[in-house]
Parts: sequence; structure tokens; C-alpha cells
Amino acid sequence: MAWQLTKTIALVGLMGAGKTAVGTAVAGRLGVPFLDTDQEIERAASMTISEIFERDGEAFFREKEEQVLRRLMSGPSVILGTGGGAYLRDSNRAIISETGVALWLKADLPLLWSRIKHKTTRPLLRTADPCLTLSKLLYARDPCYAQAEFVTEAKAELSIDRMAERVIKTLADAPGSGLKTV
Repeated sequence: MAWQLTKTIALVGLMGAGKTAVGTAVAGRLGVPFLDTDQEIERAASMTISEIFERDGEAFFREKEEQVLRRLMSGPSVILGTGGGAYLRDSNRAIISETGVALWLKADLPLLWSRIKHKTTRPLLRTADPCLTLSKLLYARDPCYAQAEFVTEAKAELSIDRMAERVIKTLADAPGSGLKTV
């Protein structure tokens, strides 16, 4: 089946939900580019996200994140992975909804923790109890992510390819998703 992407699909959700891995697979199946806001920020700053947080703080990072998101959303239609906190800002949600749509990769705490517990690149989890911190982030952020136009639930037993299929099905079955068959 041939697909046409008529608007950017911004993948939102907490760290570990699979935005980069699943987004890359979805983009490959659709024949469109995959871009990642965090990678774009790191490239522009010539620094890692952790280094930006350490040197300039979270508020500075969030401003840069919004600038990068605005630039990427104004370009050609792509699959876009966003940072876990990007969708929390009203301005970022507005930017996404102006020219694209948001799809929430919804994952529960055990799945998220299993995917990120060994990573040291998550500045928000540099706490005494990172699992508890992640739990608090999940509880606080889920209502915001729930504002996304579309949702695909991540499951531990699903491969990246199966998740990509589920995302495409979610979009293909929904009017206004920006994905259509040609």
C-alpha cells in the first residue's frame, strides 16, 4: 500500500515510550523522513541535552525546544519525535496543532522503567529515586498527553515493527490524521 503524509505527525509521550524507535520505523514504512527534536537541539547547540540542562538549566532548554519545534513543524511533512516535556507547553501544543497532529505513544510505568532504568542521559531522572521520579512524571504528564488527537498504546510484548504497524493503523483509520492511501 502506498501512503501520502499531508501533515507532520508529532509523536508525544514520556521518555521510554518509543518515540524515536517507533517513529523511525513508521517513517521508514511510509517513506518519509524521521526527525527528532532532541537530536536537532543537540546538533544546533553542539551539546547534549544533559549538558544544556547542566550549563543553562531547564527553562533555557525549553525555550530552545520550542524554537526547534516551530522550525520543524513549518517544514515538509515528517514523522517527528518530540522530547518528553515538549507537549506540556501550551505554545508547543498550539504549534503542533497548527500544521500537524499529535499522536501519544502511551506506555505504563513498568514498561517505561524497563526501557530507561539503565540510561544515564536523562537529566530529569538524576534523583535519589529515579523510578519514583518517573512515576511522578507519568502521573503529572499523562493528562497533558491525553490532549493529543491520537493515541497508540505501547505494550512490552510488541516489537518496534508491530508498534509501527499499530501507529500507522491508528492514523490510517482516522479522518484528519494527515495519513492517506494513494
